[in-house]
Amino acid sequence: MRLTKILLLMSVLIIIKPPSVLAAEPYVSAQNAILMDQETGEVLYEVNGDEQTSIASITKIMTAIIAIELGVLSDEIETSELATLVEGSSIYLEQDEVMTLEDLLYGLLLRSGNDAAIAISEHIGGSEEGFVFLMNEKAKWLGMTNSHFTNPHGLHDEDHYSTAYDMALLMKYAMNNKKFQEISGTKNYQSDNRTYLWKNKNRLLTDLYSYCTGGKTGYTKNAGRTLVTTANKDDRYLIAVTLNAPNDWEDHKAMFEWGFQQNSSTTSAIQTTHEENDPKNVLTYLTYTLTKILGMNQFNTFHISR
Repeated sequence: MRLTKILLLMSVLIIIKPPSVLAAEPYVSAQNAILMDQETGEVLYEVNGDEQTSIASITKIMTAIIAIELGVLSDEIETSELATLVEGSSIYLEQDEVMTLEDLLYGLLLRSGNDAAIAISEHIGGSEEGFVFLMNEKAKWLGMTNSHFTNPHGLHDEDHYSTAYDMALLMKYAMNNKKFQEISGTKNYQSDNRTYLWKNKNRLLTDLYSYCTGGKTGYTKNAGRTLVTTANKDDRYLIAVTLNAPNDWEDHKAMFEWGFQQNSSTTSAIQTTHEENDPKNVLTYLTYTLTKILGMNQFNTFHISR
């Protein structure tokens, strides 16, 4: 009888894994990392999540969501000389070339075109400077308290920085927009202006992780490899962010696989909700309108009291 009880107990222990085995946190190569529940905003895993640092081309998440919200996708945008001269990754725009805002957004998020970022910023903000103002206003509204933007593409600037946590907040917000979801989650796209496909640089999406639903890559010498991705498994939606991560693809897979094993909290300690009629949201659109109406000379010295 005693032997039977012992054998029964052993079989139960074999079947039921200890919680500590399932809950072992992943190791990541990243200097900064965040894993966030996309629906609640709960932070599930964190490594130096509030440390300010360079973020490279994941900046373009902010550029894209502002352009989607304030622009008209069918707008035809003429490429300026400034856009053709910007260094780094490119979709090879030529001066005076005309491309729709929608195509530029695909070039921005899939191919990380710095030229696309400049063309978009000039169209939406009236100038690159005007668009950067909108970026920083949007960041304040989203609660990105440790972020500051100086350009729409993410090339290195000492005053251009964010944190893993702030970028997760931004991605959480952006993924509520269906057009952003669509573009970010597209593996290949062909513009009417091109005879070849643009393949998404996010390899988690294209071939490394079947649960990946979108994201944005980044790299500069100063920032290292930066990456924001989203994933969905069994109706659980997660956001992963890594900054300065030599092995970012594996970092994200490890965080996602660990996160999908965790129980979702019924309430979130960190949650952001913004209504369309929020006065701060109205301010962003008012700012955009003033940019267009007044022109940049007047706009640069115009201040809105709050």
